[in-house]
Amino acid sequence: MFSSDALTQQRDIRQLGINLNHWYAVARSAEVKAQPVGVVLWNQPIVLFRDSTGTPYALEDRCPHRQVKLSHGCVKGDELECAYHGWKFKSSGECAEVPYLEENQKLPSCKIRRYPVRERDGFIWLFPGDAGADLVAPLGVPEWDHLNYIATVSTINCKAHYSYLVENLMDMYHGHLHQDWQAWAEPVLQDIREDDSRVDAHYQAQSYYRIDKIWSVTQLLLPALRRLHPEPLDVSYIYPHWMSTLGKDFKIYCLICPVSERETRAYLIHFTSLNAFWRLHKLPVVFRRFVKDSLFGSAQKLLDGLVRQDVVMIEEEQQAYLENPERRNYELNRALVSVQRLIRSQANMHSN
Repeated sequence: MFSSDALTQQRDIRQLGINLNHWYAVARSAEVKAQPVGVVLWNQPIVLFRDSTGTPYALEDRCPHRQVKLSHGCVKGDELECAYHGWKFKSSGECAEVPYLEENQKLPSCKIRRYPVRERDGFIWLFPGDAGADLVAPLGVPEWDHLNYIATVSTINCKAHYSYLVENLMDMYHGHLHQDWQAWAEPVLQDIREDDSRVDAHYQAQSYYRIDKIWSVTQLLLPALRRLHPEPLDVSYIYPHWMSTLGKDFKIYCLICPVSERETRAYLIHFTSLNAFWRLHKLPVVFRRFVKDSLFGSAQKLLDGLVRQDVVMIEEEQQAYLENPERRNYELNRALVSVQRLIRSQANMHSN
């Protein structure tokens, strides 16, 4: 007999599941409005909705009556109404009403799963794991509300196992792919640190951007204004998400939501720092908020361009694996060995 740990070590990295005992960003706050929204997290269909106070909730995306998706329905007050027969459900997952219930019939005792959710830093976070294991907080994105950071968000949808995306994010040598879209050049891996929850890889690179003048943000749009200069480039796989800093000017998060064994969704969040503009910090908060909101999405063209190129390569990797899973890769980046070790250990912590 093999132990679960031994079986996990034997399984191909491209077939491993996820550790469900973590918080996953399943939607942006702005995406969950008056109507329910259907999402999928590791083969689990989930419906997100808000009650009359705007509080978000998450339930299994199925009506226990006929097993159709509740996300096709609508929100009535504090309850979620199924589109098919009008059955209503409380935020707890309990059936609240059947419109054609006869006087001699009792309300069905059926109940669907309710998932813990938190709304913070512009996202809806969901915990799909064991009851009572959600004590750890979601990954913080403090720059989201900080007035000194300008945000841009790009959504990643790729038909590939999540490990391919994580490896892409941790491998700074793949910058060769991006050419005009790239923010750095000539990376050199200097140090790797790892434990049972994260891998930190420290590179030294040449940055194309320096945000130190009021017109500096235009470098994101006009390549001719960029000038190479040395900066530390740090990337971290903080399971199950990713974070990177390039010098003092840029910080990027990737909030990863594995959909299935062959599909991954993620939110790539790019922050441009305004910390160098000390005079701006003395202006009224209302004006600084206006500047932050007005510049939201200023790096959209850059970020979307990077994502498009990466997704093509990631999906091609997945397809090549499906066609010949026994074919060996020749990997030279030591950081990816650490990444795969962490994926294996986390997959073993919660069988799924």
